[in-house]
Amino acid sequence: MTNARWQRWMVLCNLLLTAGWLVWQWPASPVRALLGLAAAMLLLRLFMGLQFVAMARVNGCAHRADLGGGLPAPSLGQLLRAWSAEARWAGVVFGWWQPFRHNALPDWLPAASADGPAPARGVVLVHGFLCNRGFWTPWMKVLRSRGHPFVAVTLEPAFGSIDDYVDTLDEAVRRVTAATGRPPVVVGHSMGGLAVRAWMRARPADARVHRVITLGSPHHGAWAARYSRSANGRQMVRGGEWLRQLAHDEPAGRRALFTCFYSNCDNAVYPTATAMLDGADNRFVPGLAHVHMAFHPPVVRACLDIIAAP
Repeated sequence: MTNARWQRWMVLCNLLLTAGWLVWQWPASPVRALLGLAAAMLLLRLFMGLQFVAMARVNGCAHRADLGGGLPAPSLGQLLRAWSAEARWAGVVFGWWQPFRHNALPDWLPAASADGPAPARGVVLVHGFLCNRGFWTPWMKVLRSRGHPFVAVTLEPAFGSIDDYVDTLDEAVRRVTAATGRPPVVVGHSMGGLAVRAWMRARPADARVHRVITLGSPHHGAWAARYSRSANGRQMVRGGEWLRQLAHDEPAGRRALFTCFYSNCDNAVYPTATAMLDGADNRFVPGLAHVHMAFHPPVVRACLDIIAAP
């Protein structure tokens, strides 16, 4: 079952359960029906809040052990704002764009005109764990409005090995390069950044990319991955063999191609310093949660500047 299909079923099941509750309770007590609905929504937010509690605790332990990379721990206000923003963005991403709109915006590779200007730099968009190309919905609109050809991939199988995605990325880069005549910028969110590194290892591809941008990617693993049972989840365990081998196989100088955005409020990739890469252009963006980071206007503007740079 594809990512979009099972997410669609989850949304529809939740809607059916909500409708069933209201039909059952409304005749007896509209107030009770609405209170039950509000309680269910609150429980979902509280469940997400546990991620922030775990992140704050792990980050605190990392700082006490001097593993925080010298980065400031988030304040309570930052954590609360990040939690609120993440709940809103996750609702849109997992409740609408990915289940129902993942194919609404096609890849855009306009044909070059012989007598027209050279195409703008192309972009390959690579989503993360439990996501699909619908994640990039606002990015696709912005890139097209600015004239940047793009391909947004969907990585499948959803729970397969990260190495299984090499062919998908290779084809996407080939298509964008053929359309523009020059190497693209590759943007990866979360696990997508690791998929890009795995592709660059499998198809020595330093000359085939202009830059690589990662947003909250677990370059040194993710604390919560220890609970995963999927192949790609186990590959993201901190200190795991797959990540050690990936780092070992990378040639000197490759990481100079990377710009890595990371935050002290990332509720999926922590401790904070795990989203950094030695030798890369590491950019700290305080107070941003995991999904929200990809849509925060200053981060998006910074990425667009990198994409447009000669």
